[in-house]
Amino acid sequence: MRVGVNTLFLIPAEVGGSETYLRRTLPALAAAGAGDTFVLFTNRNNDAVLRQDLAAFPNVRFERLECDAANRYARILREQIELPRRAARAGIDVLWSPGYTTPCLCPCPMAVSILDVQYRSHPEVMGRIARLTTRVLVPLAARRSRLVLTLSEFARGEIEAAFGLPPERIRVTPLAADPAFGRALPEAVRRRLLRTVGVAPPYLLTVSNSYPHKNLDTAVAAFGRLQRDFPHRLAVVGRPRRGEPALRRAVAALPDPARVLRRHYLSGEALTAVYQAADAFLFPSRYEGFGLPVLEAMTAGTPVVATRRASLPELGGDTVDYADPDDPDAFAAVVREVLTRPPEQRRTRCEAARNRAATFSWTRTASLTAAALREAASSAG
Repeated sequence: MRVGVNTLFLIPAEVGGSETYLRRTLPALAAAGAGDTFVLFTNRNNDAVLRQDLAAFPNVRFERLECDAANRYARILREQIELPRRAARAGIDVLWSPGYTTPCLCPCPMAVSILDVQYRSHPEVMGRIARLTTRVLVPLAARRSRLVLTLSEFARGEIEAAFGLPPERIRVTPLAADPAFGRALPEAVRRRLLRTVGVAPPYLLTVSNSYPHKNLDTAVAAFGRLQRDFPHRLAVVGRPRRGEPALRRAVAALPDPARVLRRHYLSGEALTAVYQAADAFLFPSRYEGFGLPVLEAMTAGTPVVATRRASLPELGGDTVDYADPDDPDAFAAVVREVLTRPPEQRRTRCEAARNRAATFSWTRTASLTAAALREAASSAG
């Protein structure tokens, strides 16, 4: 099978969870599908990064399109006009678009990944033009593709309802946490990394770009209820987005704003160290197609306080604690209970969460994705 992969949406370090999804799934796909060929249609922003990611796989080819993905209009035009021609010349059996949109017309069968339909329930995360183009292009991609891939049963239900698709045209391919989050760093290494990023224990942690639906201001307000009784700081890791003003206001209203540590980006061992050393991980989101940071914290052995919204119960089951995202007092009460939990009970619960997280793997993600792509390709005609 010759699989085309439309990566034109990807701007490294800018598109959030969809980048992790693509860059972790591709190596697993290439490794599992040694008899298949993967042709990546890249852009100026991501070509070098993806070549480096996949240098070890001789069954991966690259075709770079000369577009800057930061220019949404240029990217859409390339996707609609040039990409189908390139796919035809490359002899593609199926074109997979992991970033929500596809060409309207393509000479081969298509599969598209729609990770969620958050743009419908939380349109404030986008600018006006982005909302308009998304509302046109995403439903079109769903209709034009043989199969739609998504990340959770929650997202499957949302897609069915939004686009009127029958269940048999949607496949769920859950994500996984990097196993590195679960490998305990030596204490000296952890201390050094924490010093490097300026995060000192004891602290609570949240990892999320500050979109409004991520609800980070509730985490900060809940932290404010705890400041008098606990010595902890709150580390907020994620890039500023449209919810940043609300986050800043919440921080300014705290009894001690200096105890909030804002870090826009951490990667590799530094992020692992920050997860592993946290006394609790807070995730007050109102909407998630998947919610990968929750799985990362579970893998790291860190107690999680999340919300019983969207896909999050699918990840945490009964191994994490849940709190009301609309009530900072109630959220703070759950965090307080977690922080004062007896050590043995804490260890047992964290171990159960770690075991649950281990049932998610990128090998499984790749296997489910490959099966869906093969099905889409075989349905030609």
